[in-house]
Amino acid sequence: MKRRTFFALPLALPAVPSLAAVLSGGEDGPATGILVPAGQDRFGKSFTFLGAHFDLKVSGKDCNGAMSIYDTTRFEKVGPALHTHTNLDEWFFVTAGEFKFQVGAELFHLKAGDSLFGPRNVPHAFVKTSEGPARLVIMHAPAGTMETYFAEARQLQNPTQAERDALMRKHGMLPAGPRLSPD
Repeated sequence: MKRRTFFALPLALPAVPSLAAVLSGGEDGPATGILVPAGQDRFGKSFTFLGAHFDLKVSGKDCNGAMSIYDTTRFEKVGPALHTHTNLDEWFFVTAGEFKFQVGAELFHLKAGDSLFGPRNVPHAFVKTSEGPARLVIMHAPAGTMETYFAEARQLQNPTQAERDALMRKHGMLPAGPRLSPD
């Protein structure tokens, strides 16, 4: 071990318990693992939104708000409009199919096995580009109110753009532009 590393180690050790507490949900987190079987939702409440089937795999309730993770199956070549999260980061992992993403001014083309990080306060959007079903895992960190957002958004019947925008703002999202084209 290098001398510099040896002397820095005691300074870093106090952060380890607090990091472990955040990742485990802190004192109020679960005392055991939580299994969510393939094709099932954490609370048995799968839903469809924007042409995709959503299964919540990790709830913010499981980890003291540290994150939420959705496994989505996309059937249509549609995705969310360009938007910005003011209070959370997003991480995307493609498990099947192909997607086009915009993060900031950059375009990315992802295939199975690729992942992409979308930092807070940077506009982003995505769209499925491949034929047939495609799967995308989405993590929000921290969880914020994304679970509540999806529940409320599903309840809107033929919402106006103003109603959609108001709901987004309520949950820390700012509309930033149109949807991406799959072409």
